[in-house]
Amino acid sequence: MRRFTFLKGQATLNDFIVIEDHHGMQDLSPSFVQQLCDRRGGIGADGLLRVVRAQHVKDWQGDPELWFMDYRNSDGSVAEMCGNGLRLFARHLMNEQLVPSGRFSVATRAGVKEVRIARGGLISVDVGRPRTSPEPVTVNHGGSEWEATVVDVGNPHAVAFVDASELSALDLSRQPTWSPEATFPDGANVEFVHETEPGRISMRVHERGSGETMSCGTGVVAAAAAYQQRTGHSGQVVVTVPGGELTVDVEGAHAWLTGPAVIHMRGEYWA
Repeated sequence: MRRFTFLKGQATLNDFIVIEDHHGMQDLSPSFVQQLCDRRGGIGADGLLRVVRAQHVKDWQGDPELWFMDYRNSDGSVAEMCGNGLRLFARHLMNEQLVPSGRFSVATRAGVKEVRIARGGLISVDVGRPRTSPEPVTVNHGGSEWEATVVDVGNPHAVAFVDASELSALDLSRQPTWSPEATFPDGANVEFVHETEPGRISMRVHERGSGETMSCGTGVVAAAAAYQQRTGHSGQVVVTVPGGELTVDVEGAHAWLTGPAVIHMRGEYWA
């Protein structure tokens, strides 16, 4: 029987299992990750974060001594980035004194990301400058369709702007589709956004590999980027998601995502 220690936490109610595997010894097969993330048969989470030294990650070419955020969706698939996951990963590194200060770097499949502890214990992470595409995509869901903005935040997003009534009525237990299909050959996160007032938006999201979640950090950044492109707004964007509130600040080539992240528990899992 397999036994190991895990931690559990959340960042704006986007919840994750954290597994320490500093030397890359754990075999995290897709089926095992699915089992862990199952909310009835396992621990239950939107995804899993493996804490490992970068030197033990296949194909990593950067600094071998960095901590690497090895992120898996709840369906067992590997993802390039996760903004909320990165904040929780950083919280864990701070809690366990695995980093020497409140400013440090974390390796991810989307490159090296900078972290800094912000006001009131909030955590800010630099997810890089989101890249919007001039070519729109059409998102289809529930018999309706919207023209959406394609945004790359190290992972793929489609951001559709909807009315307030549409936002609340969406059934995101089903995955939205898009056309042309070739725009996202490996799937995408789809954000539905409504402007509540200048500089403030509300958002719901269907995440690739996880379904609807209470929050999506990279999705928040993608939504803010699409909002700025759509409206010309150049300042901070406050984004309300079902799990809470996050802010996005663009500083040159850097988009900083700021919000809470909390570790709630530590336990043992037997499988």
